[in-house]
Amino acid sequence: MIEKYININEDFSVEVELDIDEDVQTYPWLFSLFIESELEDKTKEEIIDIVEKKPFVKYVGMRFIDGWSELYFYSLNSKNIQKDVNSYLQKNSYKFEGGVVKDTKWEFYQGNLEPSELEFFMIESQKIVNMLTEEGDDITKEREVEHYVMFDTASQMQRFVENSKEFGFELKDEISSEECEYGVAMSRVHNLEYATLSENIKILSELAKKEHGFYELWSTTLAQEQ
Repeated sequence: MIEKYININEDFSVEVELDIDEDVQTYPWLFSLFIESELEDKTKEEIIDIVEKKPFVKYVGMRFIDGWSELYFYSLNSKNIQKDVNSYLQKNSYKFEGGVVKDTKWEFYQGNLEPSELEFFMIESQKIVNMLTEEGDDITKEREVEHYVMFDTASQMQRFVENSKEFGFELKDEISSEECEYGVAMSRVHNLEYATLSENIKILSELAKKEHGFYELWSTTLAQEQ
């Protein structure tokens, strides 16, 4: 499953493969391919297909930074990974660089491609935003948004509610699930732009962690229905 997101700390785009087979996770060699171009999807897929034709090579993601597309693959072997793709790029007059390094523990993938917890929340948030915009919603308009947080105990929940009120959130309702008996819907009026959602989610998820709880995303209605 390929997911796309914006790196929270440095504000560049990332594409990552999240469903990676266990046997692939044993591949020890990281092949990095840097191309000075923002690749169209068709071109990117052609490049990935060329590299993955080599036995035991798996595409795991890419980043687009300062005009360069960075594609990353893990491989069981280090030899002859670059040959065919280099020929393709030279033929099409791309400026590019490539290299293979050993990364047995997949440290690059974990540290630079795999989304952080907040980035995971933003991936899921973008899916909600996309559904709303398809319905004609204007995400720049403020509306009441409910954020859901779950806890193991009532005291954890109560402390969280009091702490979140200091940041402008209000208790909308107490909720529960099969996994957790204690939960809350906290409401706040804000728009659905990326920076606004990120700020609100970060506040609530960090407050929840202090009380050993966990954040469970948000919901709202179309702005014009307010």
